[in-house]
Amino acid sequence: MTLYAERQRFEQFSLRIGVAFSRIDPVPNHWTVFSLVPTVVALWFLVQEAFLAAAGLFIIAAFLDVVDGSVARVMGKVTRLGAYLDTIVDRYVEGIILFGLLFASLPALAVAGVAVPAAALVFLLFFGGALTTYAKAAAKEKDLIDRELRGGLLERAERLLILFIGILLASVEPVYLTYVLALLAVLSNVTALQRITKAARAPPPAHQ
Repeated sequence: MTLYAERQRFEQFSLRIGVAFSRIDPVPNHWTVFSLVPTVVALWFLVQEAFLAAAGLFIIAAFLDVVDGSVARVMGKVTRLGAYLDTIVDRYVEGIILFGLLFASLPALAVAGVAVPAAALVFLLFFGGALTTYAKAAAKEKDLIDRELRGGLLERAERLLILFIGILLASVEPVYLTYVLALLAVLSNVTALQRITKAARAPPPAHQ
């Protein structure tokens, strides 16, 4: 009952956003592309290690990501092209943020006496996120499944939420972000393996 009530509140909030922002620009795809603007500015702040400002711009980008879908629903303009563009821009947003972290002077993580640089953790996170997405696309392309492959420990929304928390914590102490990157590096790759396993074990599509 509580979850239903929360969902209803979010849907009402999303509706209000859609109505308000459709008056500014009724084209949903424009809002999708606009989310790249605060993301690029956040990249600059990450390079400057101004983590609090970067986190704030991260929130703005995430909000604009909600706006495009809300406007599309209110205006009755939900399209396959819009959904496709939203997915592509989502990947750009994630990639730009991770690219910015490569320039931040984050402490290395000591693992079994070996210093693992933060850049290596960023790469593992990027690889795990990309493989999670590719495992879904490849399973459909190779006709292993007849419906979209989802699930696993961390989908994109969860990855970005945890990453946002890590960037916010870095404004207090940068090493906290290193710990968050290590956690995400592990969990994103575990998620990819979960999807690969799920696709391999899935029953063949009905048309085969």
